Amino acid sequence: MTKVDFGAKFDSCLRYVQLSKINLKGNSKVTALSFCLDDESWRVLEKDVQSLLQQGLTDRTKMIRVLWRSTPSEWNIMDGFSEFGSSPLIVGVMLSLLEKSYRLVDIGPNPENRDEAIKFRKFWGEKAELRRFKDGAIAESTVWETETWERHTIIKRIADYVLTKHLLLQQEDLTHVVDQLDFCLLVGGQDPVSSSGALLEAFDTLAKQLRLLDDVPLKISTVQPLDSAFRHTSVFPPEPHPLAYEKSSQRLPNFAATCVRSLEVMIQLEGSGNWPLDPVAMEKTKSAFLLRIGESLEDRGMFVTASEDEVNVLTSGYSFLLKIFHERGLVVQKQAGDSNIQSAPSEDKELFFRSQHSSMINGLHGIYQAYGPVVRLAKRWISAHLFSSFISEEAVELVVAYLFLRPFPFHAPSSRVTGFLRFLRLLSSFDWTFSPMIVDINNDFNLKDEKEINENFMLSRRSYEQNPHDIEPAMFLATSYDKSSEAWTKQSPSKLVLKRIASYAKSSAELLTNLIIHGQSGQYTWECLFRTPLSNYDAVILLHKEKLCRPHHVLFPAEIPNGKLVIQGKPSNDFHPCMPLSKSVVRSLHDTRDKLLVNFDPTAYFLRDLKCAFPMTFKLWHDSIGGDAIGLTWESSKKRGRDEDDEAMPDPTSILKEVGDVGKGLVRSVHLLKAPKLE
Repeated sequence: MTKVDFGAKFDSCLRYVQLSKINLKGNSKVTALSFCLDDESWRVLEKDVQSLLQQGLTDRTKMIRVLWRSTPSEWNIMDGFSEFGSSPLIVGVMLSLLEKSYRLVDIGPNPENRDEAIKFRKFWGEKAELRRFKDGAIAESTVWETETWERHTIIKRIADYVLTKHLLLQQEDLTHVVDQLDFCLLVGGQDPVSSSGALLEAFDTLAKQLRLLDDVPLKISTVQPLDSAFRHTSVFPPEPHPLAYEKSSQRLPNFAATCVRSLEVMIQLEGSGNWPLDPVAMEKTKSAFLLRIGESLEDRGMFVTASEDEVNVLTSGYSFLLKIFHERGLVVQKQAGDSNIQSAPSEDKELFFRSQHSSMINGLHGIYQAYGPVVRLAKRWISAHLFSSFISEEAVELVVAYLFLRPFPFHAPSSRVTGFLRFLRLLSSFDWTFSPMIVDINNDFNLKDEKEINENFMLSRRSYEQNPHDIEPAMFLATSYDKSSEAWTKQSPSKLVLKRIASYAKSSAELLTNLIIHGQSGQYTWECLFRTPLSNYDAVILLHKEKLCRPHHVLFPAEIPNGKLVIQGKPSNDFHPCMPLSKSVVRSLHDTRDKLLVNFDPTAYFLRDLKCAFPMTFKLWHDSIGGDAIGLTWESSKKRGRDEDDEAMPDPTSILKEVGDVGKGLVRSVHLLKAPKLE
């Protein structure tokens, strides 16, 4: 018989270990039975627990499975009956529609129906209350007040309440796997998703203002948000900034963040035949339009920072980065700016990809409410293990979308923990070398489309026989807007990096499964899922946490690795993540706004400088969401293009000293763990 995969099949799992504390003596059906009968006592307990949970959760669930194994799976007959009943009670809960599962109020019988009302009050005890509803009806009810971002815990609260009340269990002995991973998504004890409503209102205000502009040569026809915060998949969506409001009457706190993340917004202008054909001239024309739009918005009271490269608009507490999309640019190609001259999509093609992707993911989130939280956990895991350089957030969103669209043999996940477990398993078990991952979000594909995708995939695998490690894209993600996987994974991750990601995912999936079924033990805790071993790198750069643009996003401060200390650095006095806003400091709101650093991230600029200074010397592994450690792995001599006759690679210690000099003021220390291999 196949063992039930509780962790992956059910949306939440409840575990109770101290079964000896359950009061079975009051149940004559239980005490009259022995372990040797077919209808054993633990089966009666299973039925009682299931009955209680079904009565308490009502239509919030599609299925409840209660399992109490009479003996541990490794039980030896020579141990006798002493081990009977020692295994934990496991409950698997499969949720119904989340509108039902996460509702705040359960409506009971009318008080005029005396018998039913008495039963209701007897079952719910102190939670039962008489309420008048908007339609004038009066009924018994239970209310589960909670913050919007905590509504996924309602099932846990109901189940815990029912079992502790009717089986006299202790709350601390119950473990309900629902919110154990929330710690990595919270800031100051709250989920920043709670401010998403204000963000959408701010965007609507900006979009309305843009469409009303009448002093721009061409009218603005379309305004579309592209940032992941608008599609509910950003790990930390930005919170309103006190200096990003139009009115100076806004009450200022004592401190505010120095750095503001700008959210990308795509603009389309009405049609015109006067656009230049030359790609450079087209980009210059776009810049001129953006500068004119910025001036117009500034005249309407918005704060604008503008240059030829970008225009940022600060309004309603947020910063928006404006981009213009033109269809003609889709056929224009530009060259990638590295030593390998490769064809890269034009900016318009990139905007097209992002526009299509954003629309599709928004639609998917409307169908599956658990999709957003699962993606956020997946992105946090990718970043925590320093893979941010190699896999884009759009690629992560598509992989998670695949497991929702093709959940077989399960149903689509309705909880973040289950979805995250399935993501890790999918990442580690999918046959990336010989199979394309086809993500058909809108059910658009026909046989012709699938044939085209498979042909593109086989074309990308032509070089496999000559060099199995030199295939691209290693992660082939096909969508309706990108059937050849050139949008998000064409250059990265490489096959070796993808193999490393899959290995980490497999290890994390095994740990998560064990945590769900058996709970924490010793050093294996929920936090371990997001701790990455720094010993797996050849060198490690530690950064001053207080010099990061968002130090509160750091999950675990990096520990000093074992290795040779190459260099230590002092923190710079030129940058601080917070600026004072007290009246004694702020004399002019405009001058204070000028000190805001829009889209500035010292870590990102440090990484860019390292890639320019050491293009083929090492790979950089970092956490783009909140990490104070950067991993380095030496590139092979073959990739550096050196043979035996070339001069030897410089001493790694001297290289790492130069690395420390590049990041002076930001770098806390640099550690050498392994010297480059000689080939």
